[in-house]
Amino acid sequence: MTRNVFVVGLNDYNAERLKRLRGVEDVAFHQLLTPAQVYETQEFDIPAMLAEAEATLDSFDGTIDAIVGYMDFPVSTMLPLLSAKYGTPNASLESLLKCEHKFWSRKVMAEVIPEHVPAFTAFDPFDDEALSKIGESSLRFPFFVKPIKSSGSRLGFRIDSPEDFDFAIGKLRADIGQIAEPFNAVLDKADLPDEIRAVEGHYCMAERIIGGRQCTVEGYVHSGEVTCYGTVDSIRYPQVLSFFYYHYPSNLPQRVQEQMWEISRKVMKHIGYDNAGFNIEYFWDEVDNQIWLLEINTRIAQSHCDLFEMVDGVSHQQVAVDLGLGHKPDMPRGEGPQKVAAEFFYRVFFGDATAVRVPSRAEIEVAAEQVEGTRIVSNLTKGMKLSELPEQDAYSYAVASLWMGASTTSKLLWNYEQVMKRLNYEFTDIVD
Repeated sequence: MTRNVFVVGLNDYNAERLKRLRGVEDVAFHQLLTPAQVYETQEFDIPAMLAEAEATLDSFDGTIDAIVGYMDFPVSTMLPLLSAKYGTPNASLESLLKCEHKFWSRKVMAEVIPEHVPAFTAFDPFDDEALSKIGESSLRFPFFVKPIKSSGSRLGFRIDSPEDFDFAIGKLRADIGQIAEPFNAVLDKADLPDEIRAVEGHYCMAERIIGGRQCTVEGYVHSGEVTCYGTVDSIRYPQVLSFFYYHYPSNLPQRVQEQMWEISRKVMKHIGYDNAGFNIEYFWDEVDNQIWLLEINTRIAQSHCDLFEMVDGVSHQQVAVDLGLGHKPDMPRGEGPQKVAAEFFYRVFFGDATAVRVPSRAEIEVAAEQVEGTRIVSNLTKGMKLSELPEQDAYSYAVASLWMGASTTSKLLWNYEQVMKRLNYEFTDIVD
């Protein structure tokens, strides 16, 4: 009997990759909402998206066995609502929000792992006295600000001075509504404590600056049991906040990884999160031997799918699909063709610009052929402005992503340099 799995935002590439998972011979994968609706836009109408998804499911002539996704907001916040209505396994909305509402998340973390949580406070960016109120807390310059519901590194700023804060406030006031209003539509459906309900989607977080070697722990919870299955390093460009590449498996000391996994198990158990995947971002300050928990994401990381397939043999979408079907995930380890793998981000550090030349499809194919197994995705088309790219950080634009594997990290970095020599972008109307 065929089992029907609905994937929110499914695209053609992932549809093919899902077919390579273990135990899916009798599974039919169906698209639920298009990638353009859930990713290739900066405006989300959550009630309308839910209504369209529900209409598709209601009209389906067959069983609805799982509803899954592998993307950040708004997909992650829609899944528990859809799963609750159609009776498929997933985390509860409230447990998900204890991770995704950044103020609530920090409050819950501080209850169980206070030594791994930096000083923090919430503030209203539309309050002209916000900076002085932050100063009344334990925070001093420098600190970091981000929306209560952040998405990637979007609208995140390091604040070293009042001038930095004024710049960030201008950006936040202009753009935070694109996240806040759809997030509020989700908050309205949840049973929230009064203290949390008062800190709605237009609010922001200020946190003590934390740093060190950054990584992400990938894991899941099945029937109350928390399992971690991989650690991915997040390497930044020198002197900036933008990511250069993700590297799997991690090069952190094993004892540090094991401690992060234990912290992950403790906090996810405390939250009551269940029957869904997650990833948790950490810093390890090796000078002080201090581990900081940065944030919890209520999904597998889509950027890591190719990395797990190259090194372990299947994408960790295996976790999302198995959990969606109510099973303990069958995730292998070390069964892939490569020893290490990475996703590289080719970035430009402009304020904005217009692309006057981008690599053609043929040029991209030739570049990818330089290293077997390489996949390249260009995010730009000719004439497109960088500011039109979705989900970018405040300091750069990722114009292309490259996934590749190798036998060693040094070989991986050398391969990346050879491939990048074949990709040529040109820009005009550059704003510094």
